[in-house]
Formats: sequence, structure tokens, C-alpha cells
Amino acid sequence: MEDRFLGKQVDYPQQYAPEMLVAVPRHFNREQYELSEDQLPFVGFDIWHAYELSFLTKKGLPVTGLLKIVYKATNKSIVESKSLKLYLNSFNMHRFGDTAEQGLQQVLSTIEKDLNQLLETVIQLGFFKQGDDVQGFDFGEYTILENTAGIDSIEFEQFNETPALLIPSNQSGELKVASHLLRSNCKITNQPDWGSVYIYMNGKQLPDTSSLLKYLVSIRNENHFHEEICEMTYKRLWDAFLPDELAVSCIYTRRGGIDICPVRVSHEHLLPKHLTTSSVLSEKLLRQ
Repeated sequence: MEDRFLGKQVDYPQQYAPEMLVAVPRHFNREQYELSEDQLPFVGFDIWHAYELSFLTKKGLPVTGLLKIVYKATNKSIVESKSLKLYLNSFNMHRFGDTAEQGLQQVLSTIEKDLNQLLETVIQLGFFKQGDDVQGFDFGEYTILENTAGIDSIEFEQFNETPALLIPSNQSGELKVASHLLRSNCKITNQPDWGSVYIYMNGKQLPDTSSLLKYLVSIRNENHFHEEICEMTYKRLWDAFLPDELAVSCIYTRRGGIDICPVRVSHEHLLPKHLTTSSVLSEKLLRQ
């Protein structure tokens, strides 16, 4: 079902069309990394920003804004991205409510009902109009790996995911690093997906940062969905270094009017609070 719409020419629906939504089971990808559905080494969320939500009031007035969707990573499925795009576009010419506010409440209630049913979980929604305040930034004080001294002397030779590149340093304690070089490919269409990755680790053995950057670069030719890339990276770091605490957040570039930002953490207190709160519009990052 994950290739029902991806890579295919599909006409946009002209009226509300919940039948466009497609769920993709998470377990297919998790099995290859020995991630058991009933004993996951993380908690987390998938956060979606849909920049093109729009509908008409009963008098034909267009209403538009940014829709933020947040749901837990522990449910059984993700929503396939193009199916969500087609579904949200099906609201564009449909009429809801006598006023903009009334119509918005109807639209949000409808989306919440449809996604709850599709994903068999409880989703959270936020809606933001032009001029709404950005309220926070979760990723201060992270060292950007590709900006560190001596980066030009490092040889990068692996461009398919290579966990053997991860080697330990003689450092322990906390590590807060990031890279804007994250690049992978859509599992179905092979189109490139660009992003940033933010990694927090606390433990007795930390990775050598050059080796960590080499590993992140080696993801460049991998074909996975965004959520799968985040979980793969988390699991590789978890297995290699057995940290006390670990958090991986992947902030992907908007494509087709939607960006996807998966977050996986070992402990709930590590969740980026602004990003994972549906009622808050957090500061955009470089790759968004």
C-alpha cells in the first residue's frame, strides 16, 4: 500500500476525500534492525508541518494556514506522505462553516477523526495563521559537526549506511552534536530527502565525532522513509555505545508542502518540548 500514490500521476480530489489516506505499518522496517514492537528502546513522536491547509467557508471565503500534526512513535503505522498531501488538498474547494473560525473547528475535528481512525492512535493538531508567534527553539548549544576544525582533512568514502564507521572516543559524559548534511532517498520514488539531525548522548563511552559524521554521511544513498532513518540512526548508536541517555531528532526539508520531523529518545525528559507540542510553532531550522 505504501506505493499506492508515491511516484504516480494522481489527480487531486476536488472534494473532501478521506479514502486517499494510506497507513504504512512500522514493523516492516523495524524488523531488520531488531526493533521489537513490544520492547522498543525509545519513545518519541512523529511531527508533521503541513504548510498548505486550506478550505472555503460556506460563503466561499478561503481560509489557509499551517497545520501541525503530532502523534506517538509507538503506534503501529505511519501515514504515507503523498496520501496525506492528497487528503489535505481535498479540503481546498470544500465548504465548512458559516465563519472562518467555525469552519476551522469543523476541519480540524474532521482531520483528527480521520487520522485517529487510520493510525489507531490519538493525534494532536495545531493550526497557525500568518502572524502567529514562533515560540521556541529546542536545539541550542549543539556543535555542528561539519563546522569543526580539520573537517577538510577527513576522507569520506562510504555513501551506503555503514555502522562499522562508528568508533568510540576516550570521552564520557554528555555529547550534543548536529549535522545539516543528512541526506537519504525516498523508499519508493528514490527522490532525495534533505535534513538536519540532532543527537544528544550521555554515557560512559561517546563516539568519536569524526566517525559519527562519517556514519551520518554514509546514509546518503539509503532508501527509507524519514521515520525509518531516524530509528535506524538511533538503534545504531544505541547498540554501538550503550548510552545511559540518547536522543535523535531528524528535521527534514519540506517537500510537497509538508515536512516530517521524527524524534526518538530514551527518556521522555529528552523530548524537544517545543517541537513535540502541537500548540506551539517552534523556530524553523536550516533544512525546513
